[in-house]
Amino acid sequence: MKLICSKSNLLQGVNIVSKAVPTRTTMAILECILIDASSDEIKLIANDMEIGIETIIDGEIVENGIIALDAKIFSEIVRKLPDNEVVIETDVSFKTVITCEKAKFNIIGKSGEDFSYLPYIERNDPISISQFTLKEVIRQTIFSIADNDNNRLMTGELFEINENQLKVVSLDGHRISIRNIELKDHYANKKVVVPGKTLNEISKILPGSVDDDVTIFITSNHIVFEFLNTTVVSRLIEGEYFKIDQMLSTDYETKVKINKRELLDCIDRATLLVKEGDKKPIIMNIQDGVMELKINSFIGSMNEEIDIEKTGKDILIGFNPKFFIDALRVIDEEEVSLYMVNPKAPCFIRDDDNQFIYLILPVNFNNV
Repeated sequence: MKLICSKSNLLQGVNIVSKAVPTRTTMAILECILIDASSDEIKLIANDMEIGIETIIDGEIVENGIIALDAKIFSEIVRKLPDNEVVIETDVSFKTVITCEKAKFNIIGKSGEDFSYLPYIERNDPISISQFTLKEVIRQTIFSIADNDNNRLMTGELFEINENQLKVVSLDGHRISIRNIELKDHYANKKVVVPGKTLNEISKILPGSVDDDVTIFITSNHIVFEFLNTTVVSRLIEGEYFKIDQMLSTDYETKVKINKRELLDCIDRATLLVKEGDKKPIIMNIQDGVMELKINSFIGSMNEEIDIEKTGKDILIGFNPKFFIDALRVIDEEEVSLYMVNPKAPCFIRDDDNQFIYLILPVNFNNV
């Protein structure tokens, strides 16, 4: 095999597929990036058996061929090459020579025939969504997936399509994040759970253009995302997702309208007094026209007042400050509305059109 391409094209491709190289594996071949120049395109592929990524890069194929190169070494070499044309040559014994200007690397590759290619997925019923929208939806929900495998369904996000509506849901047992998106077209109803890892990696490599779309294909076991010259194939998480609608309520005894930035900054300041691992709640004392926020920790205490519009009852309620910060950070509105029933019931942060809903469970606290 012999191919020539620019360092920038090669590096961009390597950075994209590296997201699917496993950090730990018993299969050495999976620690490789496959360079497939066996046809008329240069494809880079990585696959950890849960998520696989393939991207096509521009370049010239002088001699067709295929090689698997250790991802870590190859990506470091490419990153540190001069900014010029790169020539990659291999022979029958998998010796690989990478040349750029006066730099020349010799490394040993592996047979591309042993590599696990991306599974073939039927491309039926394509679903289209703008890159920008998908990237935003992931950003606005991904923080509330669970980070351990005690319940696998909690490590993924529900993607539910109902005609021209896409609902994305994540939860970790303490909070729920929901985004409702209107799609450009109508589609058959679908309901799948996509691994959080897949969505995290997609959000990193998606350019996020408003004008360019991502095409999504869903089967019973896999989901495929196609954008520009890149294809991401991921396994789905099996199982019936939680019945979210039973957890949601429009009833409230207290409604608070508040400046989002003021509330976020205030809670952020309060967390200066909380060490990592400390479970110190932020206590909200909500009365007519004012919300007093208090925090007490081993380091010290803080209290601050914010002007609000309140309807309904006064309430004294405590929350994990991180959960509030995570939700407020991804809301773009200048003002937010909080809905509460009592100190033991969830707080809902939602807009009037229900485009976003964040549910946060309160925590017990000693009234100080």
